[in-house]
Amino acid sequence: MQKNHYELVILGGGPAGLSAGLYAARARLDHVMIEKGAPGGQVLLTDWVDNYPGFPDGISGFDLVEKMASHARRFNLNTLTAEVERVDLSDHRQKRLFLDDGSEIICETLIICTGARANTLDIPGEHEFRGKGVSYCGTCDAPFYRNMHVAVIGGGNTAIQEAEYLTKFASKVTVIHRRNELRATKIVQEIAFANDKIDFIWNTQVTSIEGSQGVERLNLVDKNGKTSALDVEGVFVLIGVTPNNSALPLDLLEADRWGFIPTDTEYCTVIPGVMAAGDIRSKTVRQIINAAGEGAVAVLAAEAYLQSLKG
Repeated sequence: MQKNHYELVILGGGPAGLSAGLYAARARLDHVMIEKGAPGGQVLLTDWVDNYPGFPDGISGFDLVEKMASHARRFNLNTLTAEVERVDLSDHRQKRLFLDDGSEIICETLIICTGARANTLDIPGEHEFRGKGVSYCGTCDAPFYRNMHVAVIGGGNTAIQEAEYLTKFASKVTVIHRRNELRATKIVQEIAFANDKIDFIWNTQVTSIEGSQGVERLNLVDKNGKTSALDVEGVFVLIGVTPNNSALPLDLLEADRWGFIPTDTEYCTVIPGVMAAGDIRSKTVRQIINAAGEGAVAVLAAEAYLQSLKG
């Protein structure tokens, strides 16, 4: 029978949650990691990971997650498959999580690892070619597109900075933006405009993605309804990310205007005994490697908090 009280609850089973689970299990903390589905988060949707240390030949997202989970299970990681509908942090001495089956879990410390999801275009071909030419992270996947023509969709800081980064590998980068000017800061724009490997298509949206084994072309429509096609070998959809925060009390956690959770350098939030790690945090870099590191440090912070409760 599932307990309803723990020293530590880890909410989310992505890289941050699995890393936190490993450290919690090794520390013999009274813990549980709650994940509504299979552990792994967004990594499960990643075809190939080529920048995680220790795997010089690369590794599939699925295999990387399985190795992380297997490592934590070796130390008896305690897991619970359930969906948390609401988190009550009004009493920081007893954090309460209400599950979809009507049950309740109480804990002294909570590490929020609920992650975030990339915003999508929701157009034909996007889902089919994910990992086969459709990417949501230039920093992650740029090396796969050496000497290729790729497109970047978006106009914010992340999109334009990633477009600049992609020019280190791609032969040409075409930025497609639905407006007639970028939202990126001026200095970021100036750098991109000065790069002769970056072209811009303004006032235009992508209506579908086509190809056979991989991405081959984008179908476009401009603000006047004129259609066209652009031959590319890859497309980076960089139109922001959305935090998975629907169960969280954002006001108490002092979430930023996008709904991400701010922390200090030890990943502690403004609420005593509540930490956040991984993509749910308010930050600029969202990579597997730093999510895993944050999960580990968050557990050390949780241990210190538990010790303080014991005097």
